Amino acid sequence: MAHKQHFLLSAKARTLSVRQVCEMSEEQAFELFKEVRWGSGDVTCPCCGVVRAHYFVRVRKQWRCKDCGHTFSVTSGTIFANHKLPLKVYLAAIAIFANAVKGVSALQLSRDLGVQYKTAFIMSHKLRESLMEHRDATQLFGEVHVDGAYVNGYIRPQNKKADRIDRRLTIHQKDSKRCVLVFRQRAIVEALDGVTAANDGSVGANKTITFVVKSENQADVKILTERVVQTGTVIHADESSAYDILHAKYDTKRVNHQVEYQTDDGINTNLAESYFARFRRMQYGQTHKFGNEYLANYANEAAYREDTRRWSNGVIFTDILSKCLKTKTHHDWCGYWQGNKRGAERLVA
Repeated sequence: MAHKQHFLLSAKARTLSVRQVCEMSEEQAFELFKEVRWGSGDVTCPCCGVVRAHYFVRVRKQWRCKDCGHTFSVTSGTIFANHKLPLKVYLAAIAIFANAVKGVSALQLSRDLGVQYKTAFIMSHKLRESLMEHRDATQLFGEVHVDGAYVNGYIRPQNKKADRIDRRLTIHQKDSKRCVLVFRQRAIVEALDGVTAANDGSVGANKTITFVVKSENQADVKILTERVVQTGTVIHADESSAYDILHAKYDTKRVNHQVEYQTDDGINTNLAESYFARFRRMQYGQTHKFGNEYLANYANEAAYREDTRRWSNGVIFTDILSKCLKTKTHHDWCGYWQGNKRGAERLVA
């Protein structure tokens, strides 16, 4: 029997290359930005919102609104506003970001684009911010797997055994320790008779929502589950007491990982574990460190990569660019290296 080819090895997965982007002219890059932002029709003034054939200043590649007189460009009012690099560089950054299935570090991005590390750092975070602001937060249904994983809490053991502490105790935990809580919905496929049927495992999950909490606890789990999971949904969870409260409103099935990875009835949290596999590889192999201020963005990036793993890189590229052009100019990413940094982390409670 012939083995089925992995999607990422197929021609369907490769519909765009970085070379194609680099071979674009600035005029083509400008037209791509314009098409993705406004389509093939008239442009919209970001100041007054009027859609018209506004005056186009061809030399400056800008429009002047016929109603309010505001002068704007293809990036005005977006997260790329006040850009200093050519548009083609931003397209190349998105193409590299889309091709990196387990994330890309700012250092690698700076080398690939030939820009400073600071520039690449801000650029990659702007992409993550856009993915975060436009993530699909509609409620999950069907079968949902929930689990948590801890980051930024590693305590290096002392050299001498006599000097080592019990790192499991709360009093010895770091204040910076955080928990990434993930909810993953199993994909629904069409059966041969046209009736929807639960996936047999070959497709996996199709929607992932993540949150950052200080620890797995019943209060946060209750609030977040009611927010993102429909009542009556089948939930798979592990033996943590944080999920005991879910039995009241959901058909909750548990697996004790101290005993087994999967029960005899097939109950497991594999969908959540597969997300954390990619999340950890992104952490250890690419970024190496997640700052708590932006941990929610990193977690959501891994969720986005999981949900789009069967999309072609061209579709992912267009989707990320579209999200960036829908994201308003962000306060946190204007003057970052001059000291304008986010003051608080995206923490649920």
